Amino acid sequence: MTAIQMNVEMLRNMSIIAEDEDLLKRAAKYLRKLVAEKQADPTQFSKEEFFARIDEAKKGPTFELREDETLEDLIKRVG
Repeated sequence: MTAIQMNVEMLRNMSIIAEDEDLLKRAAKYLRKLVAEKQADPTQFSKEEFFARIDEAKKGPTFELREDETLEDLIKRVG
Protein backbone atom coordinates (compact mmCIF):
# COMPACT_ATOMS: atom_id res chain seq x y z
CA MET A 1 0.00 0.00 0.00
CA THR A 2 1.44 3.37 -0.98
CA ALA A 3 1.61 6.42 1.25
CA ILE A 4 -1.12 8.12 -0.79
CA GLN A 5 -3.41 5.10 -0.41
CA MET A 6 -2.77 5.04 3.33
CA ASN A 7 -3.52 8.77 3.57
CA VAL A 8 -6.80 8.29 1.71
CA GLU A 9 -7.76 5.38 3.96
CA MET A 10 -6.84 7.32 7.12
CA LEU A 11 -8.85 10.35 6.04
CA ARG A 12 -11.85 8.20 5.13
CA ASN A 13 -11.71 6.46 8.51
CA MET A 14 -11.20 9.75 10.36
CA SER A 15 -14.35 11.19 8.75
CA ILE A 16 -16.29 8.22 10.12
CA ILE A 17 -14.69 8.46 13.56
CA ALA A 18 -15.26 12.22 13.74
CA GLU A 19 -19.02 11.60 13.89
CA ASP A 20 -18.71 9.64 17.16
CA GLU A 21 -17.23 11.54 20.11
CA ASP A 22 -16.24 8.41 22.03
CA LEU A 23 -14.42 6.94 19.04
CA LEU A 24 -12.75 10.30 18.42
CA LYS A 25 -11.47 10.40 22.02
CA ARG A 26 -10.10 6.86 21.71
CA ALA A 27 -8.42 7.66 18.40
CA ALA A 28 -6.84 10.82 19.82
CA LYS A 29 -5.57 8.88 22.84
CA TYR A 30 -4.06 6.19 20.60
CA LEU A 31 -2.41 8.77 18.34
CA ARG A 32 -0.82 10.45 21.38
CA LYS A 33 0.51 7.03 22.41
CA LEU A 34 2.00 6.42 18.96
CA VAL A 35 3.69 9.82 18.92
CA ALA A 36 5.12 9.21 22.40
CA GLU A 37 6.54 5.86 21.27
CA LYS A 38 8.16 7.48 18.23
CA GLN A 39 9.70 10.24 20.32
CA ALA A 40 10.88 7.83 23.01
CA ASP A 41 12.90 5.64 20.64
CA PRO A 42 16.42 7.10 20.30
CA THR A 43 17.33 4.58 17.61
CA GLN A 44 14.92 6.08 15.09
CA PHE A 45 15.93 8.98 12.92
CA SER A 46 14.47 10.78 9.94
CA LYS A 47 15.18 10.03 6.32
CA GLU A 48 17.30 13.19 6.13
CA GLU A 49 19.34 12.12 9.18
CA PHE A 50 19.85 8.67 7.66
CA PHE A 51 21.22 10.04 4.39
CA ALA A 52 23.34 12.59 6.26
CA ARG A 53 24.96 9.68 8.12
CA ILE A 54 25.57 7.87 4.84
CA ASP A 55 27.17 10.96 3.33
CA GLU A 56 29.36 11.44 6.41
CA ALA A 57 30.47 7.80 6.32
CA LYS A 58 31.48 8.17 2.67
CA LYS A 59 34.01 10.82 3.72
CA GLY A 60 35.89 8.34 5.90
CA PRO A 61 38.51 5.80 4.90
CA THR A 62 37.49 2.73 2.94
CA PHE A 63 39.11 -0.67 2.75
CA GLU A 64 38.65 -3.48 0.28
CA LEU A 65 39.00 -7.15 0.94
CA ARG A 66 41.73 -8.57 -1.28
CA GLU A 67 41.28 -11.77 -3.20
CA ASP A 68 41.58 -14.79 -0.88
CA GLU A 69 41.79 -12.49 2.17
CA THR A 70 39.68 -13.19 5.25
CA LEU A 71 38.03 -10.53 7.35
CA GLU A 72 40.54 -11.24 10.11
CA ASP A 73 43.39 -10.65 7.63
CA LEU A 74 41.86 -7.34 6.62
CA ILE A 75 41.55 -6.24 10.25
CA LYS A 76 45.21 -7.12 10.88
CA ARG A 77 46.27 -5.27 7.74
CA VAL A 78 44.44 -2.01 8.46
CA GLY A 79 44.23 -2.27 12.23
